[in-house]
Amino acid sequence: MGKNLEKNYDPKRFESRIYREWEDGGYFRAEIDRGKKPFTIVMPPPNITGQLHMGHALDETLQDVLTRWRRMQGFCALWLPGTDHASIATEVKVAEEIYKTEGKTKEELGRDEFLKRAWDWKALYGGRITEQQRRLGNSCDWSRERFTMDEGCNKAVVEFFVRLYEKGYIYRGNRLINWCPDCGTTLSDAEVEHEDLNGSYWYFRYPGADGGPGVVVATSRPETMFGDTAVAVNPDDPRYRDLIGKKLVLPIVNREIPVVADPYPDPEKGTGAVKITPAHDPNDFEVGQRQGLPSIVCIGFDAKMTAEAGKYEGMDRYEARKAWVRELEDAGFLEKVEQVVIPTGKCYRCDTVVEPMISEQWFVRMGDLAKPAIRAAQTGALAHMPERFEKTYLHWLEDIRDWCISRQLWWGHRIPAWYCDACGEIVVSRDVPEICPVCGGVLRQDEDVLDTWFSSGLWPFSTLGWPEKTADLDYFYPTSVLVTGYDIIFFWVVRMVFSGIEIMEESPFSHVFIHGLVRDKDGRKMSKSLGNGVDPLEIIDRYGADALRFMLLNGSSPGNDMRFDDKKLESARNFANKLWNAARFVIMNLDEAVLCGSNGVSKDAKAIDASRLRDEDKWILTLVSDAAADITRNMEKYELSMAVQKINDLIWSEYCDWYIELVKERLYGDDNEQKVVCQTVLVSVLSDLLRLLHPFMPFITEEIWSYLGQPEKLIADRWPEPAVYPAEFKHSAEKIEMVKHIVRAVRNIRAEADAAPGRAFPLIIKIDGGSPSGDFQIEPIGVPLDATLTKHIIKLANVSSVRVTAEASEVPEEAASAILEGMTCYVPLDDLLDYAAERERLTKERIRLEGEVGRLGAKLSNEGFIGKAPAAVVAAEREKLEAARDGYDRVVARLEAIRDKS
Repeated sequence: MGKNLEKNYDPKRFESRIYREWEDGGYFRAEIDRGKKPFTIVMPPPNITGQLHMGHALDETLQDVLTRWRRMQGFCALWLPGTDHASIATEVKVAEEIYKTEGKTKEELGRDEFLKRAWDWKALYGGRITEQQRRLGNSCDWSRERFTMDEGCNKAVVEFFVRLYEKGYIYRGNRLINWCPDCGTTLSDAEVEHEDLNGSYWYFRYPGADGGPGVVVATSRPETMFGDTAVAVNPDDPRYRDLIGKKLVLPIVNREIPVVADPYPDPEKGTGAVKITPAHDPNDFEVGQRQGLPSIVCIGFDAKMTAEAGKYEGMDRYEARKAWVRELEDAGFLEKVEQVVIPTGKCYRCDTVVEPMISEQWFVRMGDLAKPAIRAAQTGALAHMPERFEKTYLHWLEDIRDWCISRQLWWGHRIPAWYCDACGEIVVSRDVPEICPVCGGVLRQDEDVLDTWFSSGLWPFSTLGWPEKTADLDYFYPTSVLVTGYDIIFFWVVRMVFSGIEIMEESPFSHVFIHGLVRDKDGRKMSKSLGNGVDPLEIIDRYGADALRFMLLNGSSPGNDMRFDDKKLESARNFANKLWNAARFVIMNLDEAVLCGSNGVSKDAKAIDASRLRDEDKWILTLVSDAAADITRNMEKYELSMAVQKINDLIWSEYCDWYIELVKERLYGDDNEQKVVCQTVLVSVLSDLLRLLHPFMPFITEEIWSYLGQPEKLIADRWPEPAVYPAEFKHSAEKIEMVKHIVRAVRNIRAEADAAPGRAFPLIIKIDGGSPSGDFQIEPIGVPLDATLTKHIIKLANVSSVRVTAEASEVPEEAASAILEGMTCYVPLDDLLDYAAERERLTKERIRLEGEVGRLGAKLSNEGFIGKAPAAVVAAEREKLEAARDGYDRVVARLEAIRDKS
């Protein structure tokens, strides 16, 4: 390897190489070490159908930062990766591929052959996303990579199902479920996404069977009227008290249905009377159960009307709605129509409107399982960051319904239940039963598979070997933190918690670190339909993985969405370039003894006698030590964005812009002892900065580290800990901070006066009270301004001299000033400005403004313009004229003020 870094920062030259070195060197492996405390993260398994997107990039970067940080702290850090079989998404992809290439449906192919093709597809494409994750820099223990349908996970799923069944938590029954007509399967409540859509409420009159007026009901789904089996009213609603128990006639259908009293109807909503369709609405189903009402299915699993809809049988549900409403209106039953916004359930995968259906399915009884998960949050055994998401978690658990876990698919964990057609016996077993235990008949296995989330809910412990009592499970479980987006709390987090407590008797993790979504620059959610998605791999190709990671971390705060912006990427890339150039400068100016730590020269500034250190050395060492403590506290509180901002400021501003500039004179000077001290501090601080930055930007830090003569790779080095320095270090730090304040003040004066960058001028500092003598004190800071600090000010502020006074009479009458704590900085205007150049500039500006005033004045004197132009345009022109006149007057006044200046 060469003596120094390449001249230009180009991450393509080293990112792939470094990742191979880490992986080949076993740096990601987490070997059980009883002398270390474990730190465990299980990766939310991405679908094998997917590819890396910005949501993955953010989620996994956060996990990688935490893992690398804890690894450097000395923890036995395991980040366990894996992928999810994603039942619905994968089955659709495979079925589409088969139909596209062979023209066959999955049914024509047959279950066994279809599953063979699905496994072939998984083998071909399933590892695609894991290779993309490597590009991002994920330091996962790939030797432990798992798949939700591998042998171990499948064994865990079967064991969990059987245990819950044996305890009475799993049952099979006819209940209302969410049905996706497009995917052809049931969905859990969590898989139904709700969207507010513009729709209508139709008000129809249901006549009384006794010839009376009956009641008017409102519905957003007229096509379900064929399944009505009652109209419910609140028992406390005086309008309908006399109708309870009487019969109404279903319009046109002419079927009589009862009026029932039930607490479900809200007298304040609609007409207070609600049509009850138990087979097609979850609330109606509950009313039907309480009232003992029959269930009439009028919409089939294909989203078409059934025979119960009469002449509309076979019509699409929405086409039937239009025709049915027209018929009711023509017959005089339609009272009115309201345009409203209606919450509508859609399939999370294909966006099809979900149809509630009565179906015989497998369910998990959630009441008792939810209680320990609720207690975990309430007692602090499970903490959410940010804390506000605990309310979301608890609200969902407290209102949870029984979970429908069967899916009408072939790809997935097949339900371990067998049926005997001869006697009706159901056998649930860990192993495949040979015959019916009751009658000896032939058994057939349930055709359905389990909800994907049933298996991924076991992820924190099934991946560590459960149901076997493995060493990994004993050491690494429970895991430390779960990192996830807020949009997956119901899908995954809740299921992992109640499953973990049920099986392992404790929460699967102590913390849930919740982040937001990555949106486009306009704040829209990234999606294929909008075409606004950004491919992380393209970003990595253009800017490097470190820049992408830094941008994501610097722009995110726990629980809040962030906007993707190319400007933020440019800024991240600029930061990496700044660090690269600074490191290259430092390495270029290191003597071999310092670089190699030979000839008794230490590369650790802490080993240098404090008497040999200058103020600027003590300042930067103190700054880095304090920053290490602050950043560690941020990391412990999952304030990763704050941590990355601090390391950004520390490197860019304090180290590059200030310390390197402060020591250049010593670095190039003749005092060899001070040169070595300076070099040692430079490389020592750079090493600590690389350690602090490594979890966030692992590639560039590892590459620079390799040029500093370190014996081990940075990934295996230690996280910086705060140092204990003598009290004098703090005093030196205060001196340098004072110098920085003065230099910034002078730079601001120069910028505001538009003075030439190279123009040097004297600086007068008036202290507040006291009289200067020698190394004077700036009160109330109590910091002396000695000759060395004065030289720093002269060099960095580009002033010709520094004079300190306590007397107001010594301050020039015409001067630019800046007020600081304990002092005021003055620069004489005669020295600050080049009056000849200023007069020339002002004269040109006076001529320009004079012409502008004349042009605008003539325009506004033109009656044709005034008469034809819109009032707003005329008003704008008048404002321009006033501004030009005002500017002209100020320029003339300024010219008068400097007329006699030379």
